[in-house]
Amino acid sequence: MMSKNILYHYTDFAALDGILSNSELRLNNILNMNDASEMSLFMNGLCRSVADRLRADGDRERADWTEKIFSEEKEQEFVYSAYAACFSRYRDDAAQWERYANRGRGVCIAFREELLDRMVVEPLSLQTVFYQDTVGEHALAGTLYRLIRQCESPFHMTPEIRETLNHAWAASAAFKHPSFASENEVRLVVSPFEHGYFDVQPRYHITNERIKKYYPVNLEELCAAIGMGLDDVIAELIIGPESTQSVPILQDYLNDLGYKRMAELVVRSACPLRQKI
Repeated sequence: MMSKNILYHYTDFAALDGILSNSELRLNNILNMNDASEMSLFMNGLCRSVADRLRADGDRERADWTEKIFSEEKEQEFVYSAYAACFSRYRDDAAQWERYANRGRGVCIAFREELLDRMVVEPLSLQTVFYQDTVGEHALAGTLYRLIRQCESPFHMTPEIRETLNHAWAASAAFKHPSFASENEVRLVVSPFEHGYFDVQPRYHITNERIKKYYPVNLEELCAAIGMGLDDVIAELIIGPESTQSVPILQDYLNDLGYKRMAELVVRSACPLRQKI
């Protein structure tokens, strides 16, 4: 079921504890997420659009140079990586439970979109994800084409082209492959490379397999800025369809943290998801 007013964050109980105990939401590197074409989908499409248009003009030299600068840019994709927390407009969705909530054993946190949107201030942004594999009509394609056409040989990276490429990297965080369209995703995003005034220090999560870099967002501060508490922003907590979590124990946990209103909003999933044996 889709909602226009609620954003659903599917996760596990350890992450729920971090969000509620520490009032902290983690923004993770989108290059480590499950769409292997993150960021590159948009950048490749932008490159192809500009280069094809230049070749159609008979300007092969500039087209080749365009492909060269994009190739060099993509070698540094981790420098330009965006970080995000992901939400869906779908409530109690089988695919979301399976992919993002410990295979249905986790929890879904429902955020009131209006309040979350009011909380978000630059350099953070709340972005609706677009699912398309062509970006030729994006405004940045026209801007970049015009700037490269104005370049005189020998070609060089002008400040205007550099700025446009930075904007392109930031925009790329809002584009995913069309095969993920069923997620109906909204992201809380920051692009640290683009915002020198983003003064949040990164942290690192250590697992048995690897080290992950993330940026913490202080929800308590963002809530206080709009005169609300986290108890006001969260509309519902849904226990996953495969979870063995006791409702009374989760309610005790919430009450002990001071989230008495939230404790009354705990429900179980009605999704008939069942793991294969």
